[in-house]
Amino acid sequence: MNQADRDRLVALKKAQKKLITQKEAAEELGITERQVRRLLKRLRKGGDKAVLHGLRGTPSNRKRDPEIQQRAMEILAQEVYRGFRPTLATEYLNEKHAVEASRETVRKWMIEAKLWRPRRQGVEAVHMWRPRRSRFGELVQWDTSEHDWLEGRGEELRLIAMIDDATSRYFARFVQSDSTEQNMGMLERYLGKHGRFVACYTDRAGIFQTAVKTKRGGQREGQDRPEMPPTQIGRALQELGITWIAAYSPQAKGRVERAFQTAQDRLVKGLRLAGASTLEQANEYLEQEFIPWWNKTLTVTPASADDAHRPLEQQHNLAAILSHVENRRVGDDYTIRFQSKVYQIERKAICAGLRGAEVRVERRRDGSIAVRFRNRYVEVEECEPRPQQAQAKPTRPRPLARPRKPSDWNKNFDLKRGPKIWQAAAGSGAKPPESV
Repeated sequence: MNQADRDRLVALKKAQKKLITQKEAAEELGITERQVRRLLKRLRKGGDKAVLHGLRGTPSNRKRDPEIQQRAMEILAQEVYRGFRPTLATEYLNEKHAVEASRETVRKWMIEAKLWRPRRQGVEAVHMWRPRRSRFGELVQWDTSEHDWLEGRGEELRLIAMIDDATSRYFARFVQSDSTEQNMGMLERYLGKHGRFVACYTDRAGIFQTAVKTKRGGQREGQDRPEMPPTQIGRALQELGITWIAAYSPQAKGRVERAFQTAQDRLVKGLRLAGASTLEQANEYLEQEFIPWWNKTLTVTPASADDAHRPLEQQHNLAAILSHVENRRVGDDYTIRFQSKVYQIERKAICAGLRGAEVRVERRRDGSIAVRFRNRYVEVEECEPRPQQAQAKPTRPRPLARPRKPSDWNKNFDLKRGPKIWQAAAGSGAKPPESV
């Protein structure tokens, strides 16, 4: 008997002893006078336990059969259900194994079987969330997650996800690498399904923003970022009329980050149960099971029913826009050098102003090359580069004569101390002139 039961018993005994009226007892207990009379009758027959509910201490009529509980716990104890939490476990028990039970019931079963341990709830820091955009397609958050999606059963995969800010509609695909080409393929899929969104919100990765080069050990704190040329994705977004917004922290694009947390829990377990071990199988489960469940369960109704997506217009050639684009200058022989290859413009495509002009070279994602001059494409054909002419071997210059060291044969010669000329002549054995 708890304190509330004791308080009710005191009020009933005062009414029994006629210290208060039945009406006053009813007002004190918050019940009707008729119920007070019933309780007084039970009090006279059964004593103090009249204030206790008749079913207290007895099993509930809604209690599940112990065999059902044992079967459910045997299922959840299997290796494929490792790490499942009560909510996800309840869904799979109902859908896959026809075991109907509420989430709270499954939670108690899992705690009792030591298959799940509840976390202690802590006080989280107060964070003011940015309000959602009002229309579907007004802002799309775009990011890539690196995770062990297949749990070692296959190759490493990356999940590229795009989530609408207003509705939380999910659009994702597994890829082998987080490259510009794979992200452009993801963008093409989205554009083909929904159209052009107004703006996208991404991090400042190298595929979205050109990095500023600084000297080793140098810093750019407090300095304005110089104007840099756009990346290939940045250029494509500009040509599509889509605004790019950079996030300066993971919390800024929190909607897609929280979506990855959900996917790293539910999607990994779903792939495990489906036995997915390849890229194709993972994408099949993602598109047929996970994304439909997400868009059915976790989306919200936007503030405005208007769709902000814009259709693709005639000038939006996705094959050209979503390609690797560079500018090249046409040589005097009407050739173009691109990625270590030489392309010859066909004779029928040559027109005035083409020689020496700048053209747009597009390497499409299917591997083909397209060259556009002004508003039209010109036909090109890959050709072999001209062999370089052999240059004459330069003659080696004649080495300069080494300077000779001065001779020291007359080092001790002195005109003042030496003999006279006639003395030297006499000593040499020469005949005097008068004898000739």
